[in-house]
Amino acid sequence: MEVVSFFQTGGPFMYPILAVLALGMAIALERYLYLSATQRNSNKIWAELVPLLKKNEFDKAAKITADNKTPMAHMLSYGFSRLGQTRRRNDLETAMEEGMMEVIPELEQRTHYLATYANIATLLGLLGTIIGLIEAFTAVASADPAEKADLLSASISVAMNTTAFGLIAAIPMLFLHSFLATKTAHLVDELEMVAVKCLNIVSEQDYKQ
Repeated sequence: MEVVSFFQTGGPFMYPILAVLALGMAIALERYLYLSATQRNSNKIWAELVPLLKKNEFDKAAKITADNKTPMAHMLSYGFSRLGQTRRRNDLETAMEEGMMEVIPELEQRTHYLATYANIATLLGLLGTIIGLIEAFTAVASADPAEKADLLSASISVAMNTTAFGLIAAIPMLFLHSFLATKTAHLVDELEMVAVKCLNIVSEQDYKQ
């Protein structure tokens, strides 16, 4: 009941802060599930591709990446599409870089909104407090002198609720933004590592031939 009372006495600005928090949590959940699924699928695909690449079965590897929609498969498919035309490392690397430029925005999308929503929640909380204080001082000005101190302290306490709730909403969103940004950066690093490993395997097979 204390939580409900805290929310109800905070004033109308509590509702937009709650809406921002709900939207931020929804984005964070969607991004976490997407990035986690992407990482699992990428590891699975790479485990399937390595034996094929080492056996020089590039056609089968190309088919696997073409049929898969993960960022890693999309990036590698750009390189594999050039294998029929050239085996030059620079050409394959350029093709994979092109594919990587397409998938990185997909990995990073919407995550940056969390930092923006955290700032919005904080500012809404401050705005609600300022407006609450203005209303409090306006009400106190016409109140009985004996009641002014009690009325003012109670009004200030209520007005500060919005700032507190704004911070309560902002702090977890900032944490989630940092966590998801780190997870995304780790996936991008894995893509770069896989591209280099793939190029090394292709170069090694050419050398053996």
